[in-house]
Amino acid sequence: MTATTNTKLHPAIIPLMAVAAGITVANIYYNQPILKDISHSIHATDAEIGKVAMFSQLGYGLGMFFLIPLGDKVHRKNLILLLSGLLIITLTALAFATNLYEVYALSLFIGLFSTPAQILMPMAATLDNVNRGKTVGKVFAGILVGILGARVLSGLIAGSLGWRYVYGISAGMVFIVAILLKLYLPNVHPKFKGNYINLLKSTLALVKEHSVLRQSALLGAFTFGVFCSFWTTLTFHLSAAPLNYSASVIGLFGLIAIGGALVAPWFGKLADKGNSYRSLLVSVGMIIGSIILIKLLPFSIAALIISIFFLDIGVQATQITNFARIYSLDEHSHSRLNTVYMTTYFIGGSIGTYFGLLSWKLGGWDLSTWQMLLWGVIAISIVMVSQRYAARNKALA
Repeated sequence: MTATTNTKLHPAIIPLMAVAAGITVANIYYNQPILKDISHSIHATDAEIGKVAMFSQLGYGLGMFFLIPLGDKVHRKNLILLLSGLLIITLTALAFATNLYEVYALSLFIGLFSTPAQILMPMAATLDNVNRGKTVGKVFAGILVGILGARVLSGLIAGSLGWRYVYGISAGMVFIVAILLKLYLPNVHPKFKGNYINLLKSTLALVKEHSVLRQSALLGAFTFGVFCSFWTTLTFHLSAAPLNYSASVIGLFGLIAIGGALVAPWFGKLADKGNSYRSLLVSVGMIIGSIILIKLLPFSIAALIISIFFLDIGVQATQITNFARIYSLDEHSHSRLNTVYMTTYFIGGSIGTYFGLLSWKLGGWDLSTWQMLLWGVIAISIVMVSQRYAARNKALA
């Protein structure tokens, strides 16, 4: 079956892609709540086992730059199935790992082979160019639920069966969605005809060519920086006096964020109607408003719940709108556009995490929220400048 943007899609295809993306990307985050369990099992120190999360993120970053562009050169369905098969093998191997260096290497490859999530999203944009923002929003919501739900699921499985079952069960879930994708995912013929080196060069050339891509990538970096800074320092804030929450209770706050992720695709509809700047102003405004609320009421649980919900809506809605904007730039370069955006996006998240930890060390929750607020102000400034730039160009045209 060959699909084009004019083909009538089966209503179950996009939900299947969303579920597959979420199940795939979750593998990068399963290790975070179970690092202690892994360290006890393989007799590693806290400092040694802490690098496991770093290796999985490193592998994902390498995959985003070196593998995602291939979605424009080779058949995406075949690429997704190949990477899924390699992921299943790697997850199974990790379930039987016996020493630290095996865990390091396999975590790196798990990150590398979890990239089908980022191939499915631009593929969804290709399949439906009429409701692109809404369609991409659904797949992105699946990714977010995978990211946010991974910690909860991992902790529950490890607590009942042991950490090795986390990866064994995950391998089974990836196998099931791979079979479903094999049966139902449409074929989309690639448009890029050059070699791999030219593919990477053309990816970098897109940055120079499209101002909207530069603006969106920069905005994505700052908003994801706020997101990562918030969730990194929130653990310290909730576990410290006067709240003194346990790790299991802190993990439940992720369920609030999942609710926000499910609401966010509504903003994709605004982008589909041509209201992308209005959508961005509202979504980034939610981020700023949420930070102000938790700054004014730092120990109010009601305020914190409201802030988490709207902060997550704001961050995810910003990304969905950004995706709708960049995927409209070039129908033949969706994977490469996604590479530029997501690489910048994760760089912003890493920098946000670093400054969040630094702010916590120097000034606790108060300085951390000031830092988040600053990033939020920079983000809305990017939207306003971009809107003015677009209006000027339209007037000159």
